[in-house]
Amino acid sequence: MANPVYKRVLLKLSGEVLAGAKDFGIDPKRASILAHEIKNVHDCGINIGIVIGAGNIFRGINSANQGMDRVTGDYLGMLATIMNSITMQDALEKIGCETRTLSALSVTKIAEPYIRRRAIRHLEKGRIVIIAGGTGNPYFSTDTAAVLRATELGAEIVLKGTKVDGIFDMDPVKHPGAKKFDQISYQEVLYKNLRVMDMTAITLCRENSLPILVFNINTTGDLKKIVLGGNIGTLVTE
Repeated sequence: MANPVYKRVLLKLSGEVLAGAKDFGIDPKRASILAHEIKNVHDCGINIGIVIGAGNIFRGINSANQGMDRVTGDYLGMLATIMNSITMQDALEKIGCETRTLSALSVTKIAEPYIRRRAIRHLEKGRIVIIAGGTGNPYFSTDTAAVLRATELGAEIVLKGTKVDGIFDMDPVKHPGAKKFDQISYQEVLYKNLRVMDMTAITLCRENSLPILVFNINTTGDLKKIVLGGNIGTLVTE
């Protein structure tokens, strides 16, 4: 087996990937497919932290636009990330992966509280760590939470799994002729307003020299190819 190029990664998944072909909710079959992709990487000896969004269940900022209090909406979104995280934990454990879910919100019946040193210890013991509840604070996206946790846990890169093959100059779904970037700087992402992640997340990555790799999580085998050095997706660096 080829040697992996990373020892510790943070995988950021959008909630939509758990919905599968549906527009809403959780598809257990899709969770199982994702679990096998993650296991293939974990079997290479790589420490994996996972942060999952909540777009398949609830979006706080969208609800705020429709009249709900923004803080209330954001907390509901955090609860939705816990639902997605427990789903992913269940799928991983069914295929033999030792997994722990740690939450920034207190839900002790189903998840441990997020404590940085505890999370690092789980990683050192070879467990997959799923981090739920965002940052535990409103007004911060799960992208920002992912970057924050990656920095805290010493991850070498944030792998952002989406439904497209990388970063494009236009929406590739609406514009078939959109140009894909193989590599791009943090500054270009911000200047061109490419919406890879929100501004806070990109700035935090830049300040900590933490690279981001955006790729299509729905392409079987790509996640493992990336950690083994494959040239896939779009790399965001200095």
